Amino acid sequence: MNKILGRVLLLAALCIGTGAQAQEKIVNPEISYAGVPRTCTIAGIAISGVEGYEDYVLAGISGLSIGQEVTIPGSKLTEAVKRYWRHGLFSKVSLAVDSIIGDKAYLHFYLGVLPRVSTINYYGLKKSEREDMEKKLGLLKGSQITPNTIDRAKILAKKYFDDKGYKNAEVIINQRDDVAGKNQVILDVNIDKKEKLKVHQIIIEGNHELAEKKIKGGLFRKGAFSKTHEAGKLSTFLKAKKFTPERWKEDKQKLIEKYNEYGYRDAAILEDSVWNYDDKHVNIYIKVSEGKKYYMRNITWVGNTVYATDYLNNKLGMKSGDVYNQKQLSKRLHTDEDAVGNDYWNNGYVFSGIDPAEVNIVGDSIDLEMRVTEGPQARLSHVRINGNDRLYENVIRRELRTKPGDLFSKEALMRSVRELGSMGHFEPEQIDPGVKTNPEDGTVDINWTLVPKNNDQLELSLGWGQTGLIGRIGIKLNNFSLANLFNKNKEHRGILPIGDGEQLSVGLQTNAKYYTSINTSYSTNWFGGKRPIQFTLSGYYSKQSGISSSYYNTALQNSLMNYRFGYGNSYYNNYESYYDPDEYIKLVGASLGWGKRLRWPDDYFTLSVELGFQRYVMKNWRYFLFTNGASNNLNLGITLARSSTDNPYFPRYGSEFMASVSITPPWSAWDHKDYRNLANDDKAANFIQQQQEKYRWLEYHKWKFKSKTYTALTSGQKCFVLMTRVEFGLLGSYNKYKKSPFETFTVGGDGMSGYSGGFAEETIGLRGYDNASVGYQTYAYDRLSLELRYPFLLGATTIYGLTFLEAGNAWKDTKKFNPFDMKRSAGVGVRIFLPMVGMMGIDWAYGFDKVPDGNNGWKQGGSQFHFVLGQEF
Repeated sequence: MNKILGRVLLLAALCIGTGAQAQEKIVNPEISYAGVPRTCTIAGIAISGVEGYEDYVLAGISGLSIGQEVTIPGSKLTEAVKRYWRHGLFSKVSLAVDSIIGDKAYLHFYLGVLPRVSTINYYGLKKSEREDMEKKLGLLKGSQITPNTIDRAKILAKKYFDDKGYKNAEVIINQRDDVAGKNQVILDVNIDKKEKLKVHQIIIEGNHELAEKKIKGGLFRKGAFSKTHEAGKLSTFLKAKKFTPERWKEDKQKLIEKYNEYGYRDAAILEDSVWNYDDKHVNIYIKVSEGKKYYMRNITWVGNTVYATDYLNNKLGMKSGDVYNQKQLSKRLHTDEDAVGNDYWNNGYVFSGIDPAEVNIVGDSIDLEMRVTEGPQARLSHVRINGNDRLYENVIRRELRTKPGDLFSKEALMRSVRELGSMGHFEPEQIDPGVKTNPEDGTVDINWTLVPKNNDQLELSLGWGQTGLIGRIGIKLNNFSLANLFNKNKEHRGILPIGDGEQLSVGLQTNAKYYTSINTSYSTNWFGGKRPIQFTLSGYYSKQSGISSSYYNTALQNSLMNYRFGYGNSYYNNYESYYDPDEYIKLVGASLGWGKRLRWPDDYFTLSVELGFQRYVMKNWRYFLFTNGASNNLNLGITLARSSTDNPYFPRYGSEFMASVSITPPWSAWDHKDYRNLANDDKAANFIQQQQEKYRWLEYHKWKFKSKTYTALTSGQKCFVLMTRVEFGLLGSYNKYKKSPFETFTVGGDGMSGYSGGFAEETIGLRGYDNASVGYQTYAYDRLSLELRYPFLLGATTIYGLTFLEAGNAWKDTKKFNPFDMKRSAGVGVRIFLPMVGMMGIDWAYGFDKVPDGNNGWKQGGSQFHFVLGQEF
């Protein structure tokens, strides 16, 4: 038994010794590519050098797995190392074998993580350029930085400045360690833009029929080159001179299009080159082949069944013998407002097309075949509204000319865009109709995308005048809802009743003692909610106090002391200590208005009627025709207006005009009083009573005409716009011995009425002259304006600059009205529209003519600054 046990133990010992010898362990083996490769099975994968990641995630990048058979050294291990490099997150990758036990290998990857960006500094850039750079380069704080990232950022920055005309710009990106953070770096983006490259000379060869002036253009003449112009010449004073390859590429295409306009359909550019003239300029050489000039011979139409051929030819407006102008042909077929294609698109044929084909060329003559594809009429299937969170949807839909079931109409679509923009609740520049055609069922979907804006206005202001501190507070709600005033608003939660697009305004201006004015108004363009009927209701009250006579004694005393002894104020106008409560004028009034959108001559016209009443109450008011008593004004106003502008804040095209008459009953024709001899003797004992009797009821007829036109001088949203204005007004009387002392015109200055000025007249601005200096309480006026505008910013906040010529005048006697007797001025200005404030601006103007100085003399209009609040018609 003992012998058997001993043999078993000996056999086990021999087995253990043999196994140990088979599982020989090699620590940190030396791997040589010159040696014989060894096949092993991966028993483990270790990762070192990276924090914040799980090992199994990092090990997975290698593409290797435990239990996989690999050759050491071999292609699979080499590929695993390449995978880490390709991942782009590591600055160091190395592979070692910790140990080999038998045929099992334990691998170890040593990794180094790329640093992350902690700070990015831009040097040599403006704020706006820096913001553009941040978007273009894609360098973000917290991202890992690689050499490829740096190289890519340099290329993008260089291209950005190339496009801006800085062809010689230098971009250097330095990377330095951030001592405040582990494994973090600071990037310094240094940019030296150098000078913009401009065009020194454009050399044109081969142009025999098209003169250089037509190609290059002039100071006020558009040429073929719209973006590439020579520097240092008067003809290009108002044009861009910088050179970029993109601009030059566009202008080469425009040169060919210019030749095509003149009938040279075969014109081609044979060669062109650009080279540096100096560090700041380049020269351009271009050689053209003009070819033959072509004319149209025969124009035929095929495929037209809706419109007759004669009608289409008349609509086209081009005939046999005309120059073959391809640009004009395209405009008449597709892009003009009265283009041939619009007749189809406005009648539901949205799938239609007109393709002009050259079917025969004989000598210099071309036969055209207009191939018409009419297709079926398409109706609107779905009209969706997206982005609205301010108005009830029915308020928007009632303004649309695109309704489900209607035939598609391009004209109705464009009119809907205008109506939505003129509502004032959405960004006009971002209204997108989103037209989607459905060929499978012959319908069209309209998906309106709107960007709301807050157009309510709040005014809080303080100022200091001759009567001390003046305060004004006002609020204007442009999305008011009278129907929700006492009912719970389910769609628009909040304190104020909103959603119907109605207007409610309340204002208060006062300095407590001398002046107080309160006004309120309500208006809606859809009274009742079903038809476009305007309804307005307003009321107002004001009181202005007079100045004690002791003020004038003090002012005279100060002037004499200054003149005789050299002290005291020769110019004394501080009223605040001389309030006289026994001198005042009060004005209280109300008006009720009704209006309607017309269908003839077109539906841009509106007709409105307003009934108004004002009552003036005066006590010891020495500044007017009569000092004590009351005067009443009951009047009826009728206004015919038309507005077809595309944008309420910066119109580019369209027009506005308004013709109105305001009349009172002819009281003097009914009361049979002798107004010729009434209140003519100011020394009569009953003079005050006679004045009261004469002006108890005002009578007049007031006529006004105002018009504006807007013309975009170039295409695009940001373009120069020419605005013209013509206006005049007349205040007449039924009885020449009973002229109205109120409702007159005061002309000159900024056009804003203040309480220190007239209290019952219409204020008309004429820049370049002091307020009321051209005419005070006059009975006729006229004004002409010519403005050139350019927008700097369009959107919720709109900013544009302007330069203007202006002329106007005013007359006390309507018989002396002379439209050629003008006070002239010129100047520049800027306008800013802020959603919560409204329109405001400043103008500088110079008046060229003389006006009364108030002391029986004359003075030059001269240099004047004018501040503007609110939008003038």
